[in-house]
Amino acid sequence: ISLCNLSENEILETLYNIASKNMIWRSYIGMGYYNCSVPQPIARNLLENAGWVTQYTPYQPEVSQGRLESLLNYQTMVCDITGMDVANASLLDEGTAAAEAMQLCHRHNKRRKFYIDVRCHPQTIAVVQTRANYTGVITELKLPHEMDFSGKDVSGVLFQYPDTEGKVEDFSELVERAHQNGTLACCATDLLALCILKPPGEFGVDVVLGNSQRFGVPLCYGGPHAAFFAVKENLVRMMPGRMVGVTRDANGKEVYRLALQTREQHIRRDKATSNICTAQALLANMAAMFGVYHGSDGLRHIARRIHNATLILAEGLRRAGHKLHHDLFFDTLTITCGCSVKEVLDRAALRKINFRVYSDGRLGVSLDETVNEKDLDDILWIFGCESSAELIAEGMGEETKGILSTPFKRTSKFLTHQVFNSYHSETNIVRYMKRLENKDISLVHSMIPLGSCTMKLNSSAELTPISWKEFANIHPFVPLDQAQGYQQLFKDLEKDLCEITGYDKISFQPNSGAQGEYAGLAAIKAYLNAKGERHRTVCLIPKSAHGTNPASAQMAGMKIQPIEVDKNGSIDISHLKAMVDKHKENLAAIMITYPSTNGVFEEEIGDVCDLIHKHGGQVYLDGANMNAQVGLCRPGDYGSDVSHLNLHKTFCIPHGGGGPGMGPIGVKKHLAPYLPTHPVVKIQPDKDACPLGTVSAAPWGSSAILPISWVYIKTMGAKGLKHASEIAILNANYMAKRLEKHYKILFRGARGYVAHEFILDTRPFKKTANIEAVDLAKRLQDYGFHAPTMSWPVAGTLMIEPTESEDKAELDRFCDAMISIRQEIAEIEEGRMDPQINPLKMSPHTLNCVTSSKWDRPYSREVAAFPLPFVKPETKFWPTIARIDDIYGDQHLVCTCPPMEAYESPFSEQKRASS
Repeated sequence: ISLCNLSENEILETLYNIASKNMIWRSYIGMGYYNCSVPQPIARNLLENAGWVTQYTPYQPEVSQGRLESLLNYQTMVCDITGMDVANASLLDEGTAAAEAMQLCHRHNKRRKFYIDVRCHPQTIAVVQTRANYTGVITELKLPHEMDFSGKDVSGVLFQYPDTEGKVEDFSELVERAHQNGTLACCATDLLALCILKPPGEFGVDVVLGNSQRFGVPLCYGGPHAAFFAVKENLVRMMPGRMVGVTRDANGKEVYRLALQTREQHIRRDKATSNICTAQALLANMAAMFGVYHGSDGLRHIARRIHNATLILAEGLRRAGHKLHHDLFFDTLTITCGCSVKEVLDRAALRKINFRVYSDGRLGVSLDETVNEKDLDDILWIFGCESSAELIAEGMGEETKGILSTPFKRTSKFLTHQVFNSYHSETNIVRYMKRLENKDISLVHSMIPLGSCTMKLNSSAELTPISWKEFANIHPFVPLDQAQGYQQLFKDLEKDLCEITGYDKISFQPNSGAQGEYAGLAAIKAYLNAKGERHRTVCLIPKSAHGTNPASAQMAGMKIQPIEVDKNGSIDISHLKAMVDKHKENLAAIMITYPSTNGVFEEEIGDVCDLIHKHGGQVYLDGANMNAQVGLCRPGDYGSDVSHLNLHKTFCIPHGGGGPGMGPIGVKKHLAPYLPTHPVVKIQPDKDACPLGTVSAAPWGSSAILPISWVYIKTMGAKGLKHASEIAILNANYMAKRLEKHYKILFRGARGYVAHEFILDTRPFKKTANIEAVDLAKRLQDYGFHAPTMSWPVAGTLMIEPTESEDKAELDRFCDAMISIRQEIAEIEEGRMDPQINPLKMSPHTLNCVTSSKWDRPYSREVAAFPLPFVKPETKFWPTIARIDDIYGDQHLVCTCPPMEAYESPFSEQKRASS
């Protein structure tokens, strides 16, 4: 691994020289990706703020109220703009959201056929077709008038509104025909267009989806961006992804939390309808703040401005003798040139402008929020129009109103809630974001010791490049010669990751860990199919494997066979051998997590891999725990065929409150021909390639966050990376040693050591003191810590992973807190503390609770709020709400901002927690 002797500043300078090879042309390519004006208050105070980007998924709502409120704003915004009943808190991208819609339809009515309108974006079609291919759904590409629903065998239909060519048309008749025959209607759409266009919810659509990127998120060469997904009320329990819901806390206060978590894959495994790893929380928060900052008037103004510019351009193109394919459009024109296409493209190159080029010679132009009069004049000149935009506009008069003079004009109000009408100045939006940020624990406060999620330092040097315009402002479908900096970055990172893992090739397309698992298994399936072994569909998954594994295997069309673990937490070899023997004819793969999720290195990992290979299967090694392997061992060396790499864990891309993630896959040589491809940008140049399909909307997934991992690897170098793994393992063993006198450590390796994480068994306290894992998790908040992973992989336990980022003083603070909590449990066990009213059961303790004039608890306020000397008033993190009521929230499901009557006054604290 090169560059390892350079300083941070020198490495950033080297990276900037690479980034400078990217050419920032003006791109009017569209296809779901648009330039936008990122409001600087949001860029600086949210995107570039460690208090927002280093938060974990909000599973501890008492210390996550800020981003939960913001995500509920996002859901409310999506519901309002689309006209739908319920939205989730984001998915990965528009293509995978469409694939989720297809799977929702199939789950809903069990029918095998799915129609796709040929005028959807090509990358969306490709992702849906790939997903369908592995789940047994049959997709058919048709125009609406060709779609026959009379056989009552079609699960759903997907169409784009406005379509990929920019056309706006009436789909209400299609929706009606679908519904008459029990078929669900899914609409891919554009939030900005819907600010002036009749929303899909008003013509009966069941599922609405799309990309929220143009709400203030840079192009990022394809990602990360937050997809939106909304459904009718009756489909809410089938909806994929996370949902933020309203519930109440122990004091009866209305608060927020993740709703309906029982749908998720770590609970329902292969029967899950939701995957916790398919969200883009940070980007959803940016889009939500864009909506809060602009409000409905601001968004409507932006939409009208874009539409008016498109009307002016359309008029100029007609005057210049070009043919427009559609009369009704929002921001996109499809053009047959009245002159030489080459001449137009040559002139475009002179102005450094990109258009969409169709295979049949037509051109597409999609305008956006950044377009000004000079841009329009340049485009008009390129197409040979002699008039300026100003002269054309003057000659058009008032009668040309486009959408606004048709039945497609939006008449319904949206974003009427107080939160979207209160923060339209920079002063107010910055204060609002800071107020929310202050409610949430992140890595700026203390260690987040989550087992299996590796919450480690996301250094400032690593994060610096994500805001560089050379990385941020490039459309994913520009010609490759304009993205040479990105291509060099991918090549560098692939070389380093292959060296680290022992694999031969990497695909960066999967944009989450779960997507990586799915892509890796799909590569295995494609390989087996090509060998004529289509019958191999059984996937063995040890119970010590990562939680997403069964759901991913099911997505890849495999049948799951669980494998037991032994008393040490390792794979039960005798059970494995029995299951291999039972399924040897149909064995496709095994999915192993190494070290296992139980926190031990599987000592017989090589033998396990050999056993699977001997019986014709492939080995999928989950990369979730690479933080214990880098520099010490390589999956490719001990028998693995494919792994995904959680770049947002081991390689320092921050979690962002629950996304972005990045899950590239590394494969051995024999699987390389099957890696994902892309319909718009060809990324498989090998002549023997037979790709598995397309797994994400953008060719290289969430490209703009890859520089983070590049900087991490280069600053650490080979020696540093190995040292980090050693320290991560050392830290875990140090903590296990300190805590073993107070808690039972559930699993250890044969030599008595744990890996980089370990499990504390808290189940005995249920009998001795009526205390459960959740009580310890909530009590830790009073000590200023986020809880470890709770009740997974073993119910009633806590799993701790310290990482290499924390120093001994921080490890000791956490251990001191856990030992202090154990002493509090002892007081209950010995009868010195009330079994119901005690610091654990009543935790967490809010500032309101501790400063209340009434205090009738049998322990002091000091014990409640300042239980150890390091918890000081001047540095204490206060949970903002009391313990939440999960059951109430699921029984009374509310996933949008509460109505205005829930607020005492416009300026009350409740109002500030408005959504």
